[in-house]
Amino acid sequence: MSVGFIGAGQLAHALVRGFSAAGVIASQRITASSPDTDLLTVQGLRKLGVNFTTSNKETVSKCDVLFLAVKPHIIPFVLDEIGPDIEERHLIVSCAAGVTISSIEKKLQQHRVDPKVMRCMTNTPVVVREGATVYATGTHAKVEDGRLLEQLMSSVGFCTEVEEDLIDAVTGLSGSGPAYAFTALDALADGGVKMGLPRRLAVRLGAQALLGAAKMLLDSEQHPGQLKDNVCSPGGATIHALHVMESGGFRSLLINAVEASCVRTRELQFLADQERISPAAIKKTTLDQVLQQPGVTAGPVGVRSQGISMFSNNPRTKKN
Repeated sequence: MSVGFIGAGQLAHALVRGFSAAGVIASQRITASSPDTDLLTVQGLRKLGVNFTTSNKETVSKCDVLFLAVKPHIIPFVLDEIGPDIEERHLIVSCAAGVTISSIEKKLQQHRVDPKVMRCMTNTPVVVREGATVYATGTHAKVEDGRLLEQLMSSVGFCTEVEEDLIDAVTGLSGSGPAYAFTALDALADGGVKMGLPRRLAVRLGAQALLGAAKMLLDSEQHPGQLKDNVCSPGGATIHALHVMESGGFRSLLINAVEASCVRTRELQFLADQERISPAAIKKTTLDQVLQQPGVTAGPVGVRSQGISMFSNNPRTKKN
């Protein structure tokens, strides 16, 4: 088995480091491609012994399992490029938030009747083999394809299959979750520093508290609320602290954060299903290609779109 990554950013780097640490696949059997050779992650992949190229087609030719590890708005350009090179042996695994299996299958079916496509949502802790991954299976992917992907992703953390319509919620919870945890840890450390702790010690203690709490929960059959209650003695310091957190809307903020991430993911999905790319989604990496599309112009305030076709070879423009 060989693995390829279209995209050599943070996600690809984290997965490669995790796979290498787990010993599930040798780095020499991994190929990654990106047009940007100056990325720090590209340097990191090279140090790990990964085969790096600027050609997506070369990555496809060398791999069996192909991870699409690029931003959602870049997916259509990638599929246009690699579509003619997809063979029966290829398993396509999309890690792009909001891009549906059906939209990818539709694009690839211009070149192959039965492309094997799967969609997964993981997170950056795969780098330390503590990731949280879910995946959904496409129309033509087989049971053994799911087992192969689960074998890979289970080597870098928790992995389970879900219905595709749950993946947006997973994105909001565990996909974005590490950012919530890092933000909370940063704030906890600030609190420790405010009360006199050295910064390095404050960060270490805060991180260990979160790590220990997470392991206690995973090793226990108790509800997190019960574990929280176990820490709170009557009239003690912890219950007073929790009162302050509740007064500040801490729980509501976390719930709202998960919802906001999920809603944004669905917005990206809507754009994909409508075969459009929003002007705000246009990035430098695809600017030249985007400007070549009919109905797109570059003005003094940036790029203006009149409707960019996302999953069609014949871009349409809106008529006024």
